[in-house]
Formats: sequence, C-alpha cells, structure tokens
Amino acid sequence: MKFDLAELSDLDEIMTIEKQGFNEAEAGSIESYRERIQKLYKTFLVVRNDENKVIGFICGPAVSARFVEDDMYEKTPDNLLVGGHQLVFTIAISPNFRGQGIGSKLLKKLEENAKEDKRESIALTCLEDRIPFYEKNGFKNMGQANSNHGNEVWFNMEKII
Repeated sequence: MKFDLAELSDLDEIMTIEKQGFNEAEAGSIESYRERIQKLYKTFLVVRNDENKVIGFICGPAVSARFVEDDMYEKTPDNLLVGGHQLVFTIAISPNFRGQGIGSKLLKKLEENAKEDKRESIALTCLEDRIPFYEKNGFKNMGQANSNHGNEVWFNMEKII
C-alpha cells in the first residue's frame, strides 16, 4: 500500500469508490470531486494497492470552522495553510479492500499531515452505525450534527490533536 496526494488522473477511480460507498443523495458529483482534488492540496489523500490502483481515499478542507457544514459540500472551501481544523468530507474504501484497516490508516495519515500543519482537531460527520469505527480511532461523539445532507441523520465526531 502506498499513500499519495490525489491527482486529477485518479478521478475515475475515486468516483467508482464514491458510488460504491454512498447512495445517490449522499454521494458527491464528479464536478465536486474535481474541485476538491484541485483545491484540497495535501488534504485529499488516496491509498493505492500494489498495482497502483486507487483502493481508498479521504478528503476534506482545513478551515477555521470546527465542524463540517452542509454548504461546504456545495462549494469546497480553500485550505488554510496553517492552523484551524481539519475536516473530513469523505472517507471511502473499495468494497474489495474493506475490513483490512485501510480506513484507520487513512485517518492516521491525514492526522499526521494535520499535525505538521498545526491543526487543532479533526472532525467529520457520520451516520450512527459508523460511530464505533470512529471512536475506535480516537474520535469523540459530539452529538447530532446540524445537517440534513442526503436526508440522513448525522453525528459530529471530533478528535483533538
């Protein structure tokens, strides 16, 4: 496995994984992912297998806001160079590679980058059934998020770094 910064040439593989992991209302569009790859330098990571195929990714902006807000999905915020909070819009693993700890490794790699850039925390929203995964990775459930993204009930998860 190899961790890399996402590139536009990865877009098709990223979109395949996105569609496998999220329903139509939750999934980001190809346009939104193109924008994220372009704007989220250093905070859009992919993991590749031995054949150099993208098998998972994590992305989100580094901003002054403590938690993800729905409008951020419509227009990707610019990353702060230093400081602020690292947010996670998406973490997704190809179905063929789930259950192997890859998601936890992506979270750890993003945390390492966030520490280098002096971020205060990492935060994300997740569905209720995903809370145990994030708690296992050091996140604390901060309660129900003020979000109706994809017409779902989301929870704010935060890890102080």
